[in-house]
Amino acid sequence: MLAAPMTSTAAPADRAASVASFEDGRYVVLLADDAVATYEGGVAGLARTAPKKGEQLDSNRSAVAKYRQYLKQQQSEIAATVDAAVGASYTTAVNAFTADLTAAQAAKLAAQRGVVAMAPDELLKITSVPGTEFLGLEGPGGVWEQVGGAETAGEGIVIGVLDTGIAPENPSFAGDKLGKSPGDAPYRKGTSIMFEKADGGMFAGVCQTGTQFSVDDCSTKVIGARYFVDGFGSKNIGSVKTGPGEFLSPRDGDGHGSHTAGTAAGNHLVEASVSGIDFGTISGVAPAAKIAAYKVCWNGKDAASTADDGCATSDLLAGIDAATADGVDVINYSIGGGAADSTVSIIDQAFLGAAAAGIFVSASAGNSGPDASTLDNASPWITTVAASTIPSYEATATLGDGQAFAGASITVDMTEGAEPTTGALVLSDVLGAATATAADVKLCAPNSLDASKVAAGTIIVCDRGVYDRVAKSAEVARVGGIGMIMVNVTPGSVDADAHSVPSIHLNSQYRDAVRAYAATPGATASLAFGNSTDVVTAVPQVAGFSSRGPVLADGSDILKPDISAPGVGILAATSHREGNAPTFNFLSGTSMAAPHIAGLALLYLGERPNATPAEVKSALMTTAYDTKKVDGSPMTDPFTQGAGHADPTRFFEPGLLYLNGLGDWYSYIEGIGYELGDSVDPVDASDLNLASLTVGEMTAPQTLTRTVTSTQAGTFTASVQGMAGMDVTVEPSTLSFGAAGETATFTVTFARTTAPLDAYATGSLTWTAGETTVRSPLAAKPVTIIAAAEVAGEGVDGSVEISVTPGGTGDIALSTTGLSAGEVLSGSGATGFTGEYTVEVPEGAAMARFDLDSLDDTADLDLIVYQLDETGTPIAVWSSATGAADERVDLVAPEAGQYLVLADVYSASGTVGWDLTVTSVVPGGAELALDPAVLAGEQGIPTTYTASWSGLEPDSSYLGLVNYGETGAFTVVTVDTGVVPTP
Repeated sequence: MLAAPMTSTAAPADRAASVASFEDGRYVVLLADDAVATYEGGVAGLARTAPKKGEQLDSNRSAVAKYRQYLKQQQSEIAATVDAAVGASYTTAVNAFTADLTAAQAAKLAAQRGVVAMAPDELLKITSVPGTEFLGLEGPGGVWEQVGGAETAGEGIVIGVLDTGIAPENPSFAGDKLGKSPGDAPYRKGTSIMFEKADGGMFAGVCQTGTQFSVDDCSTKVIGARYFVDGFGSKNIGSVKTGPGEFLSPRDGDGHGSHTAGTAAGNHLVEASVSGIDFGTISGVAPAAKIAAYKVCWNGKDAASTADDGCATSDLLAGIDAATADGVDVINYSIGGGAADSTVSIIDQAFLGAAAAGIFVSASAGNSGPDASTLDNASPWITTVAASTIPSYEATATLGDGQAFAGASITVDMTEGAEPTTGALVLSDVLGAATATAADVKLCAPNSLDASKVAAGTIIVCDRGVYDRVAKSAEVARVGGIGMIMVNVTPGSVDADAHSVPSIHLNSQYRDAVRAYAATPGATASLAFGNSTDVVTAVPQVAGFSSRGPVLADGSDILKPDISAPGVGILAATSHREGNAPTFNFLSGTSMAAPHIAGLALLYLGERPNATPAEVKSALMTTAYDTKKVDGSPMTDPFTQGAGHADPTRFFEPGLLYLNGLGDWYSYIEGIGYELGDSVDPVDASDLNLASLTVGEMTAPQTLTRTVTSTQAGTFTASVQGMAGMDVTVEPSTLSFGAAGETATFTVTFARTTAPLDAYATGSLTWTAGETTVRSPLAAKPVTIIAAAEVAGEGVDGSVEISVTPGGTGDIALSTTGLSAGEVLSGSGATGFTGEYTVEVPEGAAMARFDLDSLDDTADLDLIVYQLDETGTPIAVWSSATGAADERVDLVAPEAGQYLVLADVYSASGTVGWDLTVTSVVPGGAELALDPAVLAGEQGIPTTYTASWSGLEPDSSYLGLVNYGETGAFTVVTVDTGVVPTP
């Protein structure tokens, strides 16, 4: 039941406080009299207790003690009116008490004059719902029960966890000692660990020894443990003794790898505590599955920073390769590197090999949200996972003016009847040390605050960001603060961390109110466990930090993320040194969401061990449901949530499957412009047989084709939701199947009517047969015009014809920058040499192009471009460092100023020469005539125009842009004039 709003404003004399209904139980009762922090006098014989302007609350004054006693007496008298007794009493920041009441007593008390509001006390005792419970795995009728119990969930399946290693002694990974004889259980065979899997295949793992990791650390649970460090460099790893420790072995030195492994496949009903607080038992999603750990990520030497931590590409490739060779069924990859600029990177291609081997790959979307197009791990054979919220441990920050906000906390006293943490509320901004920057002070950075400025009993407001969250509370504790309210600056996760002082983490929508009130004289706050506000936190929401689509790479025809899963406040195993007690912690990130999906894949394969990666992915996606917005309404944006939130209660019976395999993936790669040979037929990326349907750019109606495989008999009828301003036609609109395993093909045609140009229309396609629904996300982007990115011409006089397709009907005005001549800078050098050039980019440049042309095509040159400030210090960098001889960097609308350009000889046989051509496209160059100057656009109908030039300088290169109205689209025109022929 929801609590009534709690406010310190007195109720009018002729009105009583009320709640929606009354039941026997414990209630919080809010009274009208001012609390200590806000009482300015008025009661005979009791002096003002509110602090004066510029002062902070002094709870030790005698006036405070007297007024507090008065409030307690009033509370007792009001409780006595219904023959009840006061339980806990609150007097400093809020005037309230708790009482055990019958329904009749509660109803009578709510009508008492002076009672402002009442709320059932059980809302103060909301606890975290484990991800396994939220997903519907636990309890009667849950998924575990359906598959024979948690003890068999994921049985016979192996997950390979590419991460920071594993803590083998943690009870989440406890297993029996390995035997040496073949049988159902894993056993040793020489240096290998053998395990006969559910699909009849054999896993052959390795237990690699090293620092604080012996062969006995592998077991019937952890059946493989390897590490790969050649790329990162063993000389670069951290020390065993500093920070959390780092170990040249499979032992986890960070906690991340143990957390992801435990989330996916940790043992059932493991007791977990954090900072001495018992949080009951936890379980992995597939407790019966086996774990193989592949340590590919390392802590660097600086224990105070993560800047030198990382995962080398070569080590990642080695780990993927080993996991594939060993025979894992599922890979969890909670690793990323920023927004994807390709769907076929080297890592993507390694995972293509793994997927082709039948391995389901779950990968994190990244933690760079909520901005669009920030997602990583974008290839279609990977299942890319967004992070969502689940019910978590909450506490309420009640401000002295009556405002109350709920956030995440495990450090506010959770003991029943515990007194809240109450004190003066102060912004960290005014508590800064003389040597600290204002930015660090606001962030409560280590050693940024001045203890002499912190009065006893102070709760400090800190911004989230830059520094570890727990480091902020440690700083508050160092200077004598008794509590912390940490607020997000932008939307993000709220995390229940093990802080040094009682702390509440609030999201960004509360930041302005908290900071504004904390800046007022005499501000106070009370921190109490539970959500005592009338704002029920809607779940699941996609976390603010979760990276979003659309993917900008390779035509934007692949919809990502694929799906959402719990990734905020997830409790699981973490790391420890050998001989120390196992640890657990709450962590947030898409790193935590991916192993939930990996665990669900283990469950699916445990029941259907021969299912392909595409089958598992399709079943997960088409049975998902919408996440929620902050206000509790449905979130339907597929670039935020993918197909929706995973629902394992439905995914064993998906109705229809969208299947695809290696041949389809090769055709996709060929279709986006890569050459794979004559044996591969290209397919438009939009026609890859995925459970999502996306068109990244369209100017005319576009038809997509899909083939589905039934998992049941029945007739399915199509319906389309959303897609405002688009006509969406499904042909045929019904599909009939006589039995499972039959296939049918259909088309979906997108045609623009009134949809805005240059923006995505989104929605979903649902096939329905009885109670079975099969839902796929839809997205299509009608654009003003589709034009060639670049065209090339030749000669001092000449022209080039340019074809375009308008996305709407109407005139499109063309404009041009004219043609600007490039400046050629030459140089030469041998392997290891770097040529340096300082160039000026003028004001108003529409583009700057840096072209490095090697005179020896067998050499490998790299190009680096730095933007310099007025002191010559680099402030931004761009690079092109492929394995090719020639490199290019384009800067669109660059800032004017000096740029340092480096031509680096990565490898060459002897001395190699090069030409570096720098071109700044500025208005007023050589004329580039356009005919016609205005295109009479007709939606979806291709048209052409001509760009021409004359009188250019011979033996030169020119560059210009043609712009299309106000769309932001342009075509680059390059002209190589060549040598003028001799008459």
